[in-house]
Amino acid sequence: MSDVIVAPETRDLDDLAGSLGDWLAERMPQAQGLRVVNLDYPRGAGQSHETILFDVEWRQGYAVQTMGCVVRIRPGAFTVFPDNLFDEQYQVMRRLFEDGRVRIAEPLWIENDPAVLGKPFFVMRKVQGRVPVSIPPYAREGWVKDATPAQRRTMWESGVRQLAAIQTVPVDGFDFLAGPAHARSGLAQEWDKYVRFVAWLAAEGATPEYLRPLEKGLARLDACRPANQPEGLVWGDARLGNMMFGDDFQVLAVMDWEQPSLGGALHDLAWFAEICDTMHGRNCRFAEPLEGMGSFDETVALWQEVSGKSAADLDWYVDFARVKMSCTGVRLGLLRGTYMMTPDDIAKRLRVA
Repeated sequence: MSDVIVAPETRDLDDLAGSLGDWLAERMPQAQGLRVVNLDYPRGAGQSHETILFDVEWRQGYAVQTMGCVVRIRPGAFTVFPDNLFDEQYQVMRRLFEDGRVRIAEPLWIENDPAVLGKPFFVMRKVQGRVPVSIPPYAREGWVKDATPAQRRTMWESGVRQLAAIQTVPVDGFDFLAGPAHARSGLAQEWDKYVRFVAWLAAEGATPEYLRPLEKGLARLDACRPANQPEGLVWGDARLGNMMFGDDFQVLAVMDWEQPSLGGALHDLAWFAEICDTMHGRNCRFAEPLEGMGSFDETVALWQEVSGKSAADLDWYVDFARVKMSCTGVRLGLLRGTYMMTPDDIAKRLRVA
């Protein structure tokens, strides 16, 4: 078995069980003898938030009750993004769960007082399923690799349909996601976020060799902004690896909403299609392309059909997604002390000299 990353930060799970149990007992006064058990870190996923699975057991009258849960804890020292959108993440999930068009694990409670666990956190209902993890890459080993082409086709189609379903949700009621005064929504909001991201990387110690290709990439895109800028919610990390699937290969939950915005419909499609290409498609870096997975063009066509929105100018958004991914990669390199890409690799990826 390959080595896997468990979580960016970890803690004593016995201590966590006691603290969570006391906190949950206040929110579930009908639960007698409440206990938090079976705590574990999900393996092979998670780059920023500390995420822990657990079960709650209690008595209610003469009956024993159980509930599977997940606690997601706000990042501390291991901050991948410059913007803290922890409350917004929870609110987006709450609204999408209530809307019903996008499959979301039910958000149950949020706690902003750091005295309980040392940092703010929220609790969701656990969904039982499988995730196509990136560590190790799902195209190289694991249940996706072992699936039949027909099963993978079902998985791909279900994933794209859920991606597109996000863009059928009206942005009304998501005003809490608005950006600063000069970039409240649309492309301006997403653009502002990553201009600030590059400046933040500089402040955090990124060297000029890594900053230059990012700055050049932004400058190149700024000179040819797209005409097609449809409104829409931004999930922020749109990929199959942030979806949970059932035994029937249908999406059970769309997860990891830590960088949402009102930035527009095409950002997530570009991110999703680019990652599919590198994880299992025509530009697969880990193995042979997986038979059954839809192509880039098929992904775009299905997304347009379900969302009802045009994907015109998608190439620009794909290039912007590469800038975003490179910003994240540089930040992770700073945090870990080792980089997955050289400055020359980034320049080639962003098509700048």
